[in-house]
Amino acid sequence: MYMKGFRLHQMDVKSAFLNGYIDEEVYVSQPPGFEDHNNPDYVFKLKKTLYGLKQAPRQWYERLSNFLLSQGYERGKTNKTLFIKNSCNDIILLQVYVDDIIFGSTNESLCEQFVATMQREFEISMMGELNFFLGLQVKQVEHGIFLSQAKYCRELLKKFNMENYKEAFTPIATGCYLDVDETGVDVDQIKFRQLIGSFLYLTTSRPDIMFSVYLCAKFQAKPKESHYVAAKRILKYVKGTTEVGLWYPSEVSLNLVRYSDSDFACCKVDRKSTSGTCHLLRSSLISWHSKKQACVAWSTAESIIHSYWKLLCSNPLDKTSAKRFWT
Repeated sequence: MYMKGFRLHQMDVKSAFLNGYIDEEVYVSQPPGFEDHNNPDYVFKLKKTLYGLKQAPRQWYERLSNFLLSQGYERGKTNKTLFIKNSCNDIILLQVYVDDIIFGSTNESLCEQFVATMQREFEISMMGELNFFLGLQVKQVEHGIFLSQAKYCRELLKKFNMENYKEAFTPIATGCYLDVDETGVDVDQIKFRQLIGSFLYLTTSRPDIMFSVYLCAKFQAKPKESHYVAAKRILKYVKGTTEVGLWYPSEVSLNLVRYSDSDFACCKVDRKSTSGTCHLLRSSLISWHSKKQACVAWSTAESIIHSYWKLLCSNPLDKTSAKRFWT
């Protein structure tokens, strides 16, 4: 949405879980320093949630969402933590992550109104323009916005002692098709899973490693030396591309372009195809995925159809047309 002149900001709601109203009857013992010496056996009945209660996250989100809906915001249809409000020809978007809220608008006055509204209802702290969020670095400049995980990449290399290894030019070798490798040497399962989990988070801004990570992730139950070597190659590639990220220019048309591809039954384990899709607003990549198909394709044409079906279904607005295409 940066092509409409968005400037992204971030706020934090202080003691967010203490703001949720509780529906059930919950009692707590008298906390130290607040005992009633005349009635030492009494307990307190909660009206609001406390940290540690299972209901706390749900009740906090319910109160926040109800408040935003009462202010004229609409909840996203696919992402329930996204809230949208239209005002004449302007729009403001809010993305909620527990107690952190990222927001931006085509009109800065809408942001100011939102901040004032939140301050009247909750105790908040403004953190200024968005620069860093959950390991994702955000650089906002006049001509666009750049997302990367350079710092996370460096921490990942240090964690797995790969700082001094030689760089690789590609995340996977040409013609590399991993299988179960039953005769291979076992490796540390915990370490391998930690590496794959780290890669999965890195794919937030690195679609170029998604297919390679997917291939390695299939063998987390019994990883072998060959699987670990393939995973380390991804790390070597990351070492030489730590500054790679996603660029969203400010002057971009809203033309949606979608691509799909399939590797045509290249999995040695079950001979199923792997589909990959990506969605772009002209030159801005906004969505991508790599996933194994549910059934075995009997021809390249059938594999392409399955891949195209996944492409259509990846956009909720196209499910009706996808069903017509499939039938």
